[in-house]
Amino acid sequence: MSCTVLAEFLRRDATQVRKDLSYTGIAGKPKVGYQLDGLIQAIERFLGWDNVSEAFLVGVGNLGRALLGYDGFSSKGLSIVAAFDVDERKVGTEIHGRHVLALDRLPGLAQRLHVSLGIITTPGEGAQGVADAMVSGGIRAIWNFAPVLLSVPEHVVVENEQLSASLAVISQRLAKARMQQGNPLPD
Repeated sequence: MSCTVLAEFLRRDATQVRKDLSYTGIAGKPKVGYQLDGLIQAIERFLGWDNVSEAFLVGVGNLGRALLGYDGFSSKGLSIVAAFDVDERKVGTEIHGRHVLALDRLPGLAQRLHVSLGIITTPGEGAQGVADAMVSGGIRAIWNFAPVLLSVPEHVVVENEQLSASLAVISQRLAKARMQQGNPLPD
């Protein structure tokens, strides 16, 4: 696979594609390009997708259950190994092959198992306490689905998923598309 072919497919400049691929450490052959399997492996290694990161998920309501059941994470290097909740009716159950444990067990297990990624799918009012438990357990990155901004030490990476913001964006794009079609009102 050559940079020229990739650039045409991506609608980008071939020189930029070549520079970007150089960051992965792979070297292509002049007039031949890259061996496709090696290129894929180099990109996956660069993105960290070849190294499964184990994660803990807290909050096994509807969203938490959906994330636990999503098979696509493994191809991106993520393995949710355990779930936690404060609801005693959920603790001790199994969801999509993961045991649901009491939240107070999280810090100790995170330290012992060296889990560095936490996923929060709790209601907003419980999210900061969960983040605090994760930080005390040594978790260094938090994927936050709760509708609140978390206060964590600088060394902890937080990615906030703003579902309402995504809804606003798609709603605005839909309204714009309707206006372009001459139909400003919903059908």
